[in-house]
Amino acid sequence: MKNSRRRFLKQGLAGALLVGAAPVIRAGEAQSPIKAKAAKAVNPFQLGMAGYTFVNFDLETTLKTLKQLDIHYLCIKDFHLPLNSTEEQIQAFHAKCAAYDVKGYAVGPIYMKTEAEIDRAFDYAQRVGVKLIVGVPNYELLPYVDKKVKEYDFHYAIHLHGPDMKLYPDATDVWENTKDLDPRIGMCLDIGHDLRNGCNPAADMKKYHSRVFDVHIKDVTDSSKAGRGIQIGRGKIDFPAFIQTLREVNYTGVCSLEYEKDMKDPFLGIAESIGYFKAISDI
Repeated sequence: MKNSRRRFLKQGLAGALLVGAAPVIRAGEAQSPIKAKAAKAVNPFQLGMAGYTFVNFDLETTLKTLKQLDIHYLCIKDFHLPLNSTEEQIQAFHAKCAAYDVKGYAVGPIYMKTEAEIDRAFDYAQRVGVKLIVGVPNYELLPYVDKKVKEYDFHYAIHLHGPDMKLYPDATDVWENTKDLDPRIGMCLDIGHDLRNGCNPAADMKKYHSRVFDVHIKDVTDSSKAGRGIQIGRGKIDFPAFIQTLREVNYTGVCSLEYEKDMKDPFLGIAESIGYFKAISDI
């Protein structure tokens, strides 16, 4: 019975989002501005979207989808706004985002294997007008990242990648490599990859929250390398526990959905995932 009710909730939420992103109202609750504000006040974090989710789609499709889902924050990927964009292209990008009530809050992930690539990424972020870079620098370049963070006064969030890469497989690895650096260097906690490396995302959020500057939310089918992306709520991550931890540590950044299943036709899965996350966090 419990599993049936859970499936019903997710299916109903996906449908509600697809026909107009209407808010979910539980029985006995009044639809009033006071109630809505009270529900949102318990969450210090914002809900956003990782640009990589739309690697196969143009910016217009991305923004239309975010508008339908009532999502207002986007982590900008370079296939939507190239690293060599001109000032005019950057202005046009922001104007298009604003037309859909979307704000680009960070850039990345950007892979950096040389000092020149780090220089280019910091210059790009400055021209785009954000102060958060989601990056993946080679370990030996961390002292240079430290220097650039001090120079630009940016936050730098290292994206962890689970067992698929030797670089930064989990939150503990990022912590161990950044704890003695400038406090503006930390992590983008990808909870799916963290779990796939045998870690507990809620426990890691609690331990390392002072260095968590961005969160990528997703669900996975298994807590091992065999785990694959799936709609949020269908996999192995304990989302109620993770959201409770976000509240406990007063995480004030963005939680961005990075949806990696059916990436050439992701829209139903995105809607279900956002609906489930919104329902259990009362956003």
